[in-house]
Amino acid sequence: MTDGENTRPSNFIRHIIDEDLVTGKNDGCVATRFPPEPNGYLHIGHAKSIALNFGIANDYNGTCNLRFDDTNPHKENKEFVNAIMNDVHWLGFDWQDRLYFASDYFKQLYDYAVQLIKKNKAYVCDLNAEQIRAYRGTLTEPGKDSPYRERTVDENLELFARMRAGEFQDGACVLRAKIDMTSPNINLRDPAIYRIRHGVVHHQTGEAWCIYPMYDYTHCISDSIEGITHSLCTLEFEDHRPLYNWFLEELEVSCHPQQIEFSRLNLEYAVTSKRKLTELVDEGLVAGWDDPRMPTIAGLRRRGYTPRALRNFCQRIGVTKVDNIVEMAVLEDCIRTDLNETAARRMAVLHPLKVIITNYSESDVEELPAANHPQDEVMGTRVIQLSNEIYIDQHDFAEVPPKKFKRLTVGGEVRLRNAYVIRCDNVIKDAHGNIIELHCSYDADTLGKNPEDRKVKGVIHWVSAKHALQAEIRLYDRLFKHPTPDASDATKDGSDYKDLINSDSLRTLAHCYIEPSLAEAQAGEQFQFEREGYFCLDSMHLPGNVPVFNRVVTLRDTWAKIERKQ
Repeated sequence: MTDGENTRPSNFIRHIIDEDLVTGKNDGCVATRFPPEPNGYLHIGHAKSIALNFGIANDYNGTCNLRFDDTNPHKENKEFVNAIMNDVHWLGFDWQDRLYFASDYFKQLYDYAVQLIKKNKAYVCDLNAEQIRAYRGTLTEPGKDSPYRERTVDENLELFARMRAGEFQDGACVLRAKIDMTSPNINLRDPAIYRIRHGVVHHQTGEAWCIYPMYDYTHCISDSIEGITHSLCTLEFEDHRPLYNWFLEELEVSCHPQQIEFSRLNLEYAVTSKRKLTELVDEGLVAGWDDPRMPTIAGLRRRGYTPRALRNFCQRIGVTKVDNIVEMAVLEDCIRTDLNETAARRMAVLHPLKVIITNYSESDVEELPAANHPQDEVMGTRVIQLSNEIYIDQHDFAEVPPKKFKRLTVGGEVRLRNAYVIRCDNVIKDAHGNIIELHCSYDADTLGKNPEDRKVKGVIHWVSAKHALQAEIRLYDRLFKHPTPDASDATKDGSDYKDLINSDSLRTLAHCYIEPSLAEAQAGEQFQFEREGYFCLDSMHLPGNVPVFNRVVTLRDTWAKIERKQ
């Protein structure tokens, strides 16, 4: 991370840690963890948690573990494990030698469950899932005891051993904690600890187990085993904290971490539910987890976002205990700010219109210098070629110009970026009246002159038709057309969040032209296409193929205008 990112932010979690250090709690140690479930790719909400956990560990000279919550083999696999590790590293964080899996503790978790049974704090229940829900009660009505709640300790030990041995089918029974079925906190109404899962191969343990522990039971014990001091999680787990503490107190563990909740990241025009992201992928509504429209870290990386932009975004939105929705414009501003400083400038014509410079020799080719960055001389210069045939953008010409139009018109003049002033003398049309070509003349005395010496209304970008490379440009936009696609108000008419997908979230321009210098671009490298926006050579690009550039973000917040009009 750069020096500019080392300014320590202030938030309520850091205040708690500061107080713990003053009082000598945890012997002055700070240990956090990032505990993703490997059942999908990480999204931008995870980036906030990663930056928080690893950032705190870094600032307090502590440690942060990467631990996979891999207790549900039906949905988890090695692909997701590898993708998550790749994302954390890409964001700029390192767990060093502290890579763990909840499955590393399966034997210990089993032994702890036996310990709870011996204390008469857990029992095997034969109710099915539907019956358990019915017995649990509601937010306003207490639950009622399972008819199997008073089984003896010996009977429960025998049944649990038989569950472990694979004698029962999936759903035949579960192991439940014995707490309080009348508790106002539903999470304390005898929650399940273990369930049976046959016919799956766990990515770490293979077929060694046919029973798997539940998250609430596994998480707190894993934290304790690893010596975590501050277990940071999002607000939806606030009501689970009493259960987190109950397990640790009943098991009388030596390390009792403190669970602290913070608000999750909700981003406009996106969904950050892993279930919904999985649906988008599985139903083919997007082109995979790394589709550049997805709010996944892999998707943002392929789109052209940088680690620094995401870290700055996480720092800018802060850490609070109040749920809110972050404007997409904040994220987009972070990447604009970053790329404005670091992205080299290039010219690309997205909607080509051929221009013949009639008084420029057909055999001449001029090599002109152009700055790679207007505010950074260190980035140097490049050479651009000028010939008698060039492409300009169709939008930069108007036969009948609207009011205040400052680009090329019939009889009007503009300056070509880094080159001469040209005047449009003639418009060539096809049999249907469509403009197919412009005939222009150039003023040879305007190269390198002070623009004030020859004032024209506008400056436009261009490429030499004889030297330019053809490219495919993908204009990515917001995946949803509603700012809160998964909120009830967005779908109150009975529609589904998937009905709110923005049909213009991807537009592909197959016949664009770019500077020949872009042939040297590396996959994943970002550029500012002058007057068009920031673009990135797609990370899937293979040398020799037509280059594909993804639009990272526009030069300005164009959605702000749309929203003001609406």
